[in-house]
Amino acid sequence: MSQVPHPSIIDLPPADFFERRQPDAADGPPGVERRQFVNSHSDLSPEAADLAQAIDQYKISHRRRFITYEEMLMVLKSLGYHR
Repeated sequence: MSQVPHPSIIDLPPADFFERRQPDAADGPPGVERRQFVNSHSDLSPEAADLAQAIDQYKISHRRRFITYEEMLMVLKSLGYHR
């Protein structure tokens, strides 16, 4: 007599499980990173827009979503700011 294998609890995903790692078409194309300042450049002064663009560029090049104060200070110094 052969037994029909029953799916184990490990094989079945929970009914309320939401897979966040899969790209969603509503979120935009895959590989696009959300950044902190991306929607607010137009409302900024020219100096603040330069800082925001520099921080965004730093985030992209270092694959960071958020940066520390030390990293922000480094970006500021790279723009020529000093105390």
